[in-house]
Amino acid sequence: MRRVRTYPAPAALTADPQGVATHCPYCALQCGMWIRSTEHGVEISGRDFPTNRGQLCRKGWTAGELLDSAERLRIPLVRDSREEALRPATWDDALDRIADAFTGLQRAYGNDAVAIFGGGGLTNETAYLLGKFARVALKTRMIDYNGRFCMSAAATAMRKAFGLDRGLPFPLDDIAGTDLLILAGVNTAETMPVLVRHLDELRASGGRIVVIDPRRTPTAALADVVVQPVPGTDVALAYGLLFGAIRAGLTDGEFIAERTVGFADVRATAMGYWPERVELLTGVSVAQLDELIHELALARTTILLTGRGVEQQVHGSAAVLAYINLMLALGRIGRPYCGYGSVTGQGNGQGGREHGQKADQLPGYRRIDDPEARAHVAQVWGIAPGDLPGPGVDAVTLLTDPDTDVHGMLVIGSNPVVSAPNAQLAEKRLRSLDFLAVVDIVLSETAELADVVLPTTQWAEETGTMTNLEGRVLLRQKALDPPAGVLTDIEILHQLARRLGHASGFPTDSRQVFDELRQASRGGVADYSGIDYERIAAENGIFWPCSEPAGIGSPRLFLAGFATPDGRARFVDVAADLDADCPDAAFPFYLTTGRLMDHYQSGAQTRRIASLRRASPEPFAEVHTATARSLGISDGERVRIVTRQGSVILPARLTTTIREDTIFVPFHWGGSGRANTVTTNAVDSTCGMPAFKLTAARVEAVRE
Repeated sequence: MRRVRTYPAPAALTADPQGVATHCPYCALQCGMWIRSTEHGVEISGRDFPTNRGQLCRKGWTAGELLDSAERLRIPLVRDSREEALRPATWDDALDRIADAFTGLQRAYGNDAVAIFGGGGLTNETAYLLGKFARVALKTRMIDYNGRFCMSAAATAMRKAFGLDRGLPFPLDDIAGTDLLILAGVNTAETMPVLVRHLDELRASGGRIVVIDPRRTPTAALADVVVQPVPGTDVALAYGLLFGAIRAGLTDGEFIAERTVGFADVRATAMGYWPERVELLTGVSVAQLDELIHELALARTTILLTGRGVEQQVHGSAAVLAYINLMLALGRIGRPYCGYGSVTGQGNGQGGREHGQKADQLPGYRRIDDPEARAHVAQVWGIAPGDLPGPGVDAVTLLTDPDTDVHGMLVIGSNPVVSAPNAQLAEKRLRSLDFLAVVDIVLSETAELADVVLPTTQWAEETGTMTNLEGRVLLRQKALDPPAGVLTDIEILHQLARRLGHASGFPTDSRQVFDELRQASRGGVADYSGIDYERIAAENGIFWPCSEPAGIGSPRLFLAGFATPDGRARFVDVAADLDADCPDAAFPFYLTTGRLMDHYQSGAQTRRIASLRRASPEPFAEVHTATARSLGISDGERVRIVTRQGSVILPARLTTTIREDTIFVPFHWGGSGRANTVTTNAVDSTCGMPAFKLTAARVEAVRE
């Protein structure tokens, strides 16, 4: 019997007795689900879709609860001064205030005085139109999005090595068919629980799993080998594995010669990472390094996935490249059931960065400083190439650096007051703006600071496409009507653009926006030109790149060649640099942050769902039992986590599953439990990825 959850019906649904086929609003698996109306309310059930085959995690099962929540926004809110509270307003008043404020700020300070900050959960249509709105209606180069905090390190590394970035260059089903799966900094059992079925299938077929993580996470319970390195030492560990592979004769000379360039320099660097040195650097013993080499030797096929644990460091892109170097040397990329991939986090983290939200990109994954790309997109948009602004700045700079001279900002689909690194700086920066507008479904911590707050539709109340971690473009269909008067994101952008003098060019119909996106992406790296809504629905999604009006696109990349000018992958030599915020006598521990099964991102949605809130009601500091004993700390006792950025007080949760030199704090809460109050705002200089996973800290007992 199919499991379902029901909620009071917030609005009339379509009358189809089979329900409406749609997708979960949370992570990048984008699990398929059905929504239908019953006499008891709205029913949510799992749909047989390739990523989930009818399964949903607890967040998916409860996703409908927020649709009729008393906490959702239903009318615009404005304030007449920062000293006054937000109050209800009409749409015309709220939209006029935004347009007038932005026009005035740009007249006084220039076009770049106004910025846009987007989100990785927005549909492709909204992400595309938001990039166009910034560059055409506002003529500002100041746009970026919270996906910078998620995928920028892996995206940068994959573009350098392969010529393009797609989270997984192969379908999820390939995982079950590989001999060896290596998960580096990936905790899928908590962050993407439904993905575990692929791991179970792999194990059932005789495959083996290696987990590399400073914490022995729930995912490690599924592994055959668990390695717990010193945080931030992935480059050294990857080079140590490459040294071992070279010494054991595991490298694929034919593949290296025929399909890659640059191995000589990487090989020379790897030979400096002999086992004893790697043990000193990483804390991984020589015996365990030998065990990992043995796993590689036994496997004919291997897939290696990285996640935020590896990527959210000041050398995150270097760490990814080091792991890619290992896989290229083994010849286990560009072959069936082999490959490197990054586990995209946000629901549309992939599509959100392909079509114009990033500071340096135009639709189709085109570079904004490429003259040919500018000419193509300008022609689609009906403007001169010279009218397109140039590259902007990364998200952390945009949110924390007053030298950007931004005076006004529109935030849509993001909650940076909780999610930004060194979040008190971001909060201070947002408070200092002359004008802040926020578009959201609830009054998030960021929306509480705004001069104008606009309510928007939720996932089940609009039609649009999403692109999941496989590069599969999905159709998320409208299943119910929003509360009266609530607009979609693209309707809001249309209304604002009209007030800024652009009565045309910003459609309110998602299909029209997607058709324009197809034109703008045509010929780009992320080519969607052959995809339409009907094909998506008929084929359970279409994989990009897809320029032909037939088939399912490109589920497996790199089988015939890489997306580089000569078709060869690049080995990229990288250095194992020290982190910007290293432990010392005053701050002797590594603080790392991450997600829990019951919550998602900043928690703005999941903290408002009663069952999820009961399951994980508050943040905590995970401390090794031996460390707690040495500090005189007992389980549940409040402790102060102090870093060079600030401090936060949390209850201690004692465990033996984390390294003794490491503290873990989940990041789903704002206010006094905000983990990012104490994280560093140091970033990877190549991509702007914040170092959430590595902040030097100390732990103190809090005595009443």
